[in-house]
Amino acid sequence: MTRWIMIVIICGIILGGCGEKTYHPREINSETDVCKVCNMSIVHNEYAGQIVLKNGDYEIFDDIGCLMDYLELNGDGEVGAAYIKNKATNEWIDVYKAIYVYNKNYWTPMNYGVIAFATKDEAKEWMNDEEEGQLFAYRDLLTLNWGIHE
Repeated sequence: MTRWIMIVIICGIILGGCGEKTYHPREINSETDVCKVCNMSIVHNEYAGQIVLKNGDYEIFDDIGCLMDYLELNGDGEVGAAYIKNKATNEWIDVYKAIYVYNKNYWTPMNYGVIAFATKDEAKEWMNDEEEGQLFAYRDLLTLNWGIHE
């Protein structure tokens, strides 16, 4: 009887370890966090991004352009999740699901001019209140010319 109980417990542990791992963003510490790409302090938290690697490490970025530069150089094979701040709510949103607005005149920490929103409605409202911009999905960012604007 105890043998069967041990087998059930061991099977439960093994099956529990097979579940999909979840990743969560962490808060940015402006005093200690620096961008992985440009080494700038994360002063403007509302533009910050982060990647949670599959091993549990975090890579922090001050601008979506730096995050995209990191992905271009390193690929996304070790990425568990990626987050960017929603310009409308200052909450973390999934980089791959976000809606982006580009305008070379938008100020961002590294002057890339790209900001993120959770919904298309939020993005359109921002463009109505600020300046016109171009709407992008994540896949569009993969072909954007990320050169820093003058």
